[in-house]
Amino acid sequence: MQKKRVISFLPSATELIYELGAQEKLFGVTHECNYPSDARNKPKVIESVFEPENMSSLEIDKKICDLSEKGEDIYKLVTQNVSDAKPDLIISQEICEVCSAYTNQVKNAIDILDEKPEIYSMSPHDINGILKCVTDIAEKINEEKRGREIVNSLNSRIDKIKDVKISKRPKVLAIEWINPFFTSGHWVPEMIEMSGGENMITKKGEHSRKMGIEEIENENPDVLILMPCGFDVQRTVSEYEKYLKNDLRWNELRAVKERKVFAVDANSFFSKPSIRVVTGIEILAKILHPEMFEKLEVPNNSFLKI
Repeated sequence: MQKKRVISFLPSATELIYELGAQEKLFGVTHECNYPSDARNKPKVIESVFEPENMSSLEIDKKICDLSEKGEDIYKLVTQNVSDAKPDLIISQEICEVCSAYTNQVKNAIDILDEKPEIYSMSPHDINGILKCVTDIAEKINEEKRGREIVNSLNSRIDKIKDVKISKRPKVLAIEWINPFFTSGHWVPEMIEMSGGENMITKKGEHSRKMGIEEIENENPDVLILMPCGFDVQRTVSEYEKYLKNDLRWNELRAVKERKVFAVDANSFFSKPSIRVVTGIEILAKILHPEMFEKLEVPNNSFLKI
């Protein structure tokens, strides 16, 4: 049955619904749904209990750990907006442990609704999984044709990167959180391999996890990519300057000595299971093999050499 009233508990789902041209079917989003800009005007069905925008990675980590230890929610449901939305489809996720707090609020949303909606949970752990979500959601909201067009276009862009013959692949480590260090998991290792790098420490599909400087020292990668979850380039550079710029052990790493450390716009192109991860692959290709991808266009301010 075609769904006509959708609540999105996931920014990547919100982005996709707009890309499908079906934003008129979107009746509720999260406080983090800010792309495209029109999504900011949609009713918010979930909000954060604290404001992380001006907090450091260490402060955010401590706050989330503190709330979790107390058994308190990280997010709160805007019950009136949920009721007003009268959804017949709620899109949620089962990927990230931090974001899984959204899942608890989905259960609360169902409890207050007289008419129980269908729940579609996005749980991709690799690029194919992300593309499958495009197809699934397109089918549910009767936008199959546009969904196929999007998937075909994304696959074509990926193939253009993968088809370039690369003789030497640098060893690459992507870091998803700076203090404490977290590995980049899920689809990011695959993105690195697709863009012509040799991914270090994690494997495709694995969850992100804490790691120590010792692991980074042991691998001693050729290239370091800083992509703190939800951060843009400017905020990432600020984190680097606060925690890493003057760290003696960090500064002994090969990539640091050879000035091959990069900050990327993780919030837009890496952190979420969004169709914009394909742009992320293009950004990585540009970083790792600038001479081979000189003419490849990527968004302004999407990465910066530190």
